[in-house]
Amino acid sequence: MSLATHAAAAPEEGLGAPRIELVRQVAIRVGPRGDLEEVAFAGARLLAGPEQSAACDAARCLLERAGAVEAELSGLELPPGTEVDYVLEAGDDVQLLGDLLARALPELEGAGWDVWVDPDFPCRLASQARWCAEISSDEDGDWFELHLGVEIDGTYVDLLPAMVDLVSGRGLKLPRGRKNVVLPVGDGRYVTAPRARLERLMEIVRELYEVDGRGPRGGVQIPACLTELVGEVSACVQGVTGHAARPAGLHLVEPDPGRGHGDDPLAPPPTELPGLRATLRPYQAEGVAWLGRLAARGVGGVLADDMGLGKTLQTIAHLHARHDDQAVPAPALVIAPTSLVGNWRKELARFAPHLRTLVLHGPTRARRFADIAGADVVITTYPLLVRDLAEHAGRRYSTVVLDEAQTVKNARSQAHTAVRALEADQVLCLSGTPVENNLEELRAILELCVPGLLGDRESFRAKFRDPIERARDEERLAILRRRITPFVLRRLKRDVVRELPPKTEVVRPVELGSAQRDLYESIRIAAHGEVRRAIQKKGVAAAGIDILSALTKLRQVCCDPRLVALDAARAVDESAKLQALLDMLGELTAAGRRVLVFSQFTSMLALISQALTRQGTHHLVLTGASKGRQELVDRFEGGEADVFLISLKAGGTGLNLVSADTVIHYDPWWNPAAQRQATDRAYRIGQRRPVHVYQLIVAGSVEARMVALQRRKQALAEGLFAGEAAGLSERDVEDLFAPLQSDS
Repeated sequence: MSLATHAAAAPEEGLGAPRIELVRQVAIRVGPRGDLEEVAFAGARLLAGPEQSAACDAARCLLERAGAVEAELSGLELPPGTEVDYVLEAGDDVQLLGDLLARALPELEGAGWDVWVDPDFPCRLASQARWCAEISSDEDGDWFELHLGVEIDGTYVDLLPAMVDLVSGRGLKLPRGRKNVVLPVGDGRYVTAPRARLERLMEIVRELYEVDGRGPRGGVQIPACLTELVGEVSACVQGVTGHAARPAGLHLVEPDPGRGHGDDPLAPPPTELPGLRATLRPYQAEGVAWLGRLAARGVGGVLADDMGLGKTLQTIAHLHARHDDQAVPAPALVIAPTSLVGNWRKELARFAPHLRTLVLHGPTRARRFADIAGADVVITTYPLLVRDLAEHAGRRYSTVVLDEAQTVKNARSQAHTAVRALEADQVLCLSGTPVENNLEELRAILELCVPGLLGDRESFRAKFRDPIERARDEERLAILRRRITPFVLRRLKRDVVRELPPKTEVVRPVELGSAQRDLYESIRIAAHGEVRRAIQKKGVAAAGIDILSALTKLRQVCCDPRLVALDAARAVDESAKLQALLDMLGELTAAGRRVLVFSQFTSMLALISQALTRQGTHHLVLTGASKGRQELVDRFEGGEADVFLISLKAGGTGLNLVSADTVIHYDPWWNPAAQRQATDRAYRIGQRRPVHVYQLIVAGSVEARMVALQRRKQALAEGLFAGEAAGLSERDVEDLFAPLQSDS
């Protein structure tokens, strides 16, 4: 409802309707020390006859609810001739006065009061203001530019400068405890907006202003891949309108994945797809629908489901749907680690045998390059993509799938560069661990499937990584989380697979004997000194190789002294952890348990294998040098052995070993993602028995401290969805190289 604002003169006496005058005055107030000070205030005068006492009572209630007090109770010495009934000590605070005008006066007008506002009153509200937004795009369509404003009497007034002042801390302040916020529109006039609506608009403006900056026409920039923000603006201003037409290619989409399918926004997506030989679980069907919505927008994304939730099946279902939807189907390209090529070929033959699959692998693959055009799905590896880039770069692919996408987390690697050179309608990244060590890894992966989303490496470090990892800036973390949410779909097993049995995780400490303790301490002291000198000379970041080398020596001592290439280590013939493992395996296998043992050191697996052979325990070993990877898996799943020794790098992904119910991590590392992936070889769909996971650590050693550091690395990854983020500091390094402590 508009305010009735009367011009120059005060109202005449004798009119029948009750009326209120709003004026601005300056009064004298006595301070706490007896000093006098001038105070600007807003005054309200009620003009009504005796027969209108009920209306006056209602008006007083409204004014007092808005913060006004009776003039005689205000403590102000009013100037002679000032006749006001109520005082609002707002001075020239347009936010407080605007809240009064927006809340109280419309109710007074509705109750029949005639409202008159003095021309000198510091806050005058514009009437009939309509909120709107203006969208324009650059010539290339890479950026949109957003202007927010109001239309008053047919004239558009840009409010973005005032909003930028608010988010940047200049000029206006967003008032606390007020339901309405006022913004200037020129000529001493203001418009009001409900605080809740404006706060969301301010969040969007803050994000765009701080991260993407201003456009050439003065608006805030929106990357073309983030048009769902325009949808939110549209909801806030009740429709996107303005002088410029909505540019071609601007799609307003639902940012929350899995929120409906087809014409019915509440209907779940189908779990049966014609031609696909699989029944999808409901969450998998939602994932396929999400991938399809991204494809319709012409963007990619990261399917980051927990390990064991069927990312491969969801992707095959998406490729199947894409193939059927294309008038002239172009092939899809799957790029995977070498160890997973066979798994992709098998899964495609199992779920989508109608898709013509071409595997480019091995020394004779060049003979099959000519067959790419006739294939539906082409499978290759990251190393071979680099070598064969000339054959792929000139072709168009409908979809490029990057399995275990953390392989290309380094934006400077050859594989990352090769993927960027591909021409594809959509790039999909599959990874249960899109963040393993730092946020730059996530930026590098997203740059492949949603180019421009997070900016270049330098701007991302300044705007996101440093504020989040170093300063723990929760606001910037929230902005990053909002920005990536439409393009990253992550579900955890505990949330979507209720039938999985319980998982118990146990940290099993091991005490070193005296000779092994002495060796540990001697190496620790020497290594700590070398690391300190490297940090003083180069800083923590540049001393990474020195730190890693020193930590590796300490970890090797904890695993087995025979791993350490030092003369002093050869004199130590005891290994407390190896003996603890052998004792555990004896108890576990005797109880009918089937065990996976993971280690990062293949040389340690060799020592364990030798010890098991000596005591007559049949077992299998899988490392990067193993031949017949799938054959080894089948032999274990067939019950040939109850103990499977696996290299963390070679066997941490792409294996289905649900016949095992026990996982032992022989040597922890500060990256928990790799260990979780290894654990999920057994704890995945199909597992029917409770799973026990053990971490063997030397008590009081660098390993024990790594377990604590793992929790912080986990927070870095999960902070994008809920929580905090952390990085490795010099204090962390000092803690890792602290003296060995005993728990006894």
